[in-house]
Amino acid sequence: MPQVAFTTLGCKVNQFETEVMEGLFKVRGYKVVDFDQHADIYVINTCSVTNLGEKKSRQLIRRAGRQNPAAIIAVAGCYSQVSPDKVSQIPGVDVIVGTQDRTRIVELVEEAANNNRTCQVNVVGDIMQAKEFEDIPLFSMPGRTRAFLKIQEGCTNFCTYCIIPYARGPLRSRSLASIAAETEKLVAAGFNEIVLTGIHLGAFGRDLVHNNGAEITLVEAVETVLSAGVKGLMRLRLGSLESIELSDRLISLMQTDNRLCPHLHLPLQSGDDQILTAMNRQYTTAQYRELISNIKAQVPGIAITTDIIAGFPGETDELFENTLNFVATIGFAKIHVFPYSRRTGTPAAEFSEQVPAADKKIRVQRLQRLADKQSSEFYQSFLGQKLDVLFDTVEEQGIISGLTGNYARIYAAGNQESIGRIAAVKLEQFYQDGLWGEITEYFS
Repeated sequence: MPQVAFTTLGCKVNQFETEVMEGLFKVRGYKVVDFDQHADIYVINTCSVTNLGEKKSRQLIRRAGRQNPAAIIAVAGCYSQVSPDKVSQIPGVDVIVGTQDRTRIVELVEEAANNNRTCQVNVVGDIMQAKEFEDIPLFSMPGRTRAFLKIQEGCTNFCTYCIIPYARGPLRSRSLASIAAETEKLVAAGFNEIVLTGIHLGAFGRDLVHNNGAEITLVEAVETVLSAGVKGLMRLRLGSLESIELSDRLISLMQTDNRLCPHLHLPLQSGDDQILTAMNRQYTTAQYRELISNIKAQVPGIAITTDIIAGFPGETDELFENTLNFVATIGFAKIHVFPYSRRTGTPAAEFSEQVPAADKKIRVQRLQRLADKQSSEFYQSFLGQKLDVLFDTVEEQGIISGLTGNYARIYAAGNQESIGRIAAVKLEQFYQDGLWGEITEYFS
């Protein structure tokens, strides 16, 4: 039985797409092994959000070649989409797939094998011409804890720092019927939690209409999943959303259906209006603050997580202080802090006032200290309470961990038998990057 190994860089959408490709190989009789093992085929699903992501992608491609020089190496994802020529020049690469045609991955690998690796197989096309959502089924069921369900592709926001619109193309949405069918399949397979993902999730449905001409919305996708999963779905979590795309109807649904996790990831990127304008973000700090205030008032205990870029071109010391001061007023559960990465092909890469690397490093450190403080305060607020936890990881012998609905990492005594199950846990003390608690009862 031929062996295939996968590795994934980047976002939850990439993770979903890797799981799909794994499933396609499995149903064709291939055995999936760990990436650090000897394999006949290596598939690297790449990232291009930052220069570091591209560097890591190249390193993993070369690592695969060292592990088995005779192996077929297939490269997929955003890096191969935006830089197919660069990928093609890396020694050992046999198959190049961008952000389309993943359903053909087995066929393309076998084509490379049949020509004895004498001719590189490259099917990267013009992603800006893509019109249809690539509706690919999830065959692989790894872990049986939570499943990613991709319902949207593409982005047309064109933030000035971001390469993703050029890597993923225009907006395409999955049909509601397909979402319902996939939900039923995932619930029947034993998943207790589904995570809705997309490149620009809040734009779901803009390319779809009802028979009466009305636009389909993200809330309808959420309602479709909750309805289709009525016999077994314990949780539904939303992926990253733009703050301006949150609707009152979605927040109301979070209040009335406790299966919809009280967790929203709303990228801020900067706490200064001048920088937000330069980034081509479509909101002001005042709008963002008002939205967060309203959400927290309506959904007590909700986790608001975010992304912030430090050192964007033109960010002076004063403007950075504005971001620090703004973030201090919000109270995030978790902040992902990134130094600005100058991406060739984006408008911001050509901006004149680039921030020195040393300054970016200091700003990242200062933001991270504030992020750690706010995360600690968020966790502190739940000590002594009892929350439901979906256990997903065996940390070490006798210790397991999992996530609450509001995205808190919880540790407890347990073993492999608890993985994939939801339990009530009384939270007792801080532990590592989360809290330690005692399991009081299981619900699944």
